[in-house]
Amino acid sequence: MKLFFITILLIFSSGLSAKQISLPNSGVSFIAPDEFAPLSKEIMEIKWPSSRAPAWAIGNSSGSTTIAYDIKPNDISGAPLSEVMDSSEQLFDRMIPGIEWKERRILNLADQEWIFFEMTSNALDTDIYNIMLVSSYGKEMIVFNFNSTKEDFPKYEKQLRKSIESIKVSKES
Repeated sequence: MKLFFITILLIFSSGLSAKQISLPNSGVSFIAPDEFAPLSKEIMEIKWPSSRAPAWAIGNSSGSTTIAYDIKPNDISGAPLSEVMDSSEQLFDRMIPGIEWKERRILNLADQEWIFFEMTSNALDTDIYNIMLVSSYGKEMIVFNFNSTKEDFPKYEKQLRKSIESIKVSKES
C-alpha cells in the first residue's frame, strides 16, 4: 500500500514542473518554470544597469536564463502591430550588437495579438538568445523578454516556449 501512495505521489508531482505567475493588478498571467524565482536586486542591477530595467523578472538561480515582463507607458493601440514590428526591428538592427534574426511575426495567444521577435546577439561576456513579445495593453504596452545565454538556451527552450504559449491577458483589465 505504501508503494502505491509513493507511486501516485510521483506521478502527480512529476507533472507539476511549472507555476502560475500574475502581474500585480493587471489581469496578465503566464506559467513559469518551477525553478524560476524572482531575481535578486543585485542580479537585476547587473542584467539591466540602466533605468530601462523591467518591473518584474524571474529566472534560474544564476540569472543566466530569465523571463522579464513589464507594462510600459507607450501607447501602441492606434498603430497596426505590423508597423510597430517593422519600426522596432529597424531600431534593434541599429542598437543591438551582432543581432541575428531567427523569426519576426505577429502571433496570436489567447485571442491577443503579439509581436514575436526571436533573435541572438552578442553581449560583453556571452552570446544571448532572446525571444521578445510585445502587445498593446489599453493605452500602454506590455513586454515579455525570454532571455538566455546561448549555452543555456537548449536546456530551457521547451519550458520557455511553454511559458510563451501560456500568456493570458484578461479582457477585464
